[in-house]
Amino acid sequence: MPASITPSFIIDGTLYTLVIFSVITWVIIFYKIWEFAHNSRHNQAYAEHFWQAHDLEAAKDQSLNAEGPLARIAVSGFAWQSEAAKPGAKPIRFYSSSPQELLEQALRLQVQKEQQRIESGLTYLASIASTAPFVGLFGTVVGIMNAMQQISKAGSASLDTVAGPIGEALIATAVGIAVAVPAVLAYNLLLRRVKLQRLAMENFADGFMHIAFHTSQPKV
Repeated sequence: MPASITPSFIIDGTLYTLVIFSVITWVIIFYKIWEFAHNSRHNQAYAEHFWQAHDLEAAKDQSLNAEGPLARIAVSGFAWQSEAAKPGAKPIRFYSSSPQELLEQALRLQVQKEQQRIESGLTYLASIASTAPFVGLFGTVVGIMNAMQQISKAGSASLDTVAGPIGEALIATAVGIAVAVPAVLAYNLLLRRVKLQRLAMENFADGFMHIAFHTSQPKV
C-alpha cells in the first residue's frame, strides 16, 4: 500500500462515498416522486379527454398539445395511421404483417419506450441498496485493523483502550446501513408505481387499437 494511502484516508474515503450514495439516493427519490405525480396527473387528464372525444380526429387534435405517456402513445398510433393512409408506395415494413398487427407493434414499441423512461434511475437505487452495506463494512474492517494496530503499539487491551477505536470503526457500517435502507424502501415502492403505470399504458394501447379498427381502419 502506498505510504500516502493511510487507514484514515481509506475510512474517510469510505464515508465520503457513502455520503455521495446518500445524496444520489435522495435526488432520485424526489425526482421519481415528482415524475410519477406528473405522469399520473397528465395521464388522468388526457384519458378523460380522449375517451370523451366524439371521434378519432377530435382525439387526435387533443393529442397535439397533450403531455404524458398516454398522450405520447396516442401520438405514435396516430402517426402510424397517417403514414399508412398516405397514397403511393410504402416501405416494406407495411407489408410484413396485417394492419392491426402493425399498429399493435407501433403502440407496443412506444409503451416500451415509456416504460424505459419511467424505470430510469431505479437501477441506481438497487445498486446503492445492495452495495452500501458492503462499502460501510469495508470501512469498518479497515478501521478495526487500524485500531488493533494502535492497541498493539500501545501495549494495553483495557476496555477504555479498545472501545473507542472499535466504536469509531463501526460508524462506517452504521452509515452504510442508513444509506441502504431508504434506497431499498424507495426501490420497492417506486417499482410498484412503475408496474401500475405500465399496466395503465398497456390498457390504453389496447383500447386505442380497438377503437382505431372499429372506426377507421387504415388502408395498407
